[in-house]
Amino acid sequence: MSTYDKIAWLPLCGGLTGLGLVLSYLAYRRRGLGSGLRWAAWSLLPIAAYLTGSIEMFWKMGVAVGDFAKGFVFSPKVWAGIALAGLAVVLFVVSGPMRRRAVGRDQDKQAAEPGAGATRALSQDPAGRGQLATRPGATRQPATVPAASPAKPPTKGRKARNADDDDDDLGDVADILRRHGIT
Repeated sequence: MSTYDKIAWLPLCGGLTGLGLVLSYLAYRRRGLGSGLRWAAWSLLPIAAYLTGSIEMFWKMGVAVGDFAKGFVFSPKVWAGIALAGLAVVLFVVSGPMRRRAVGRDQDKQAAEPGAGATRALSQDPAGRGQLATRPGATRQPATVPAASPAKPPTKGRKARNADDDDDDLGDVADILRRHGIT
């Protein structure tokens, strides 16, 4: 950082501002007032940076970025870390499909076992309906299978009379659905 002190910043910033103002005058003459004002705004920035002390801050930021880049590029330790991070990403990506495949194999083994294994493939929910276990790749929502329940005899109540009054086809469909436990 001692090189910062060796540079004469006032003449350098003043010279850049003066050169920018000359160029802004030429831009004004050739391209118009808008272009000249924009050049003038840019040319005032070097002297403003010197007067506010921002040049030292920019100098320190440049040195810090340079040191980081130098340590990053020439350090075998950093490159080993980058290689390990890349390997970790590859392992994450590869493990996803393998986990899905392993879950499918476990379900196939349970379904292939005689007797108790076949019942393990069905999971019971609180409503008493069994759910088939599906492979993760096929469908995300498991298919439901209604539990075996005794067929309900058609009731002779008010609903049965309304079904008789409606069209015969709709009444037949409603009876079939009721017998299968679908309401």
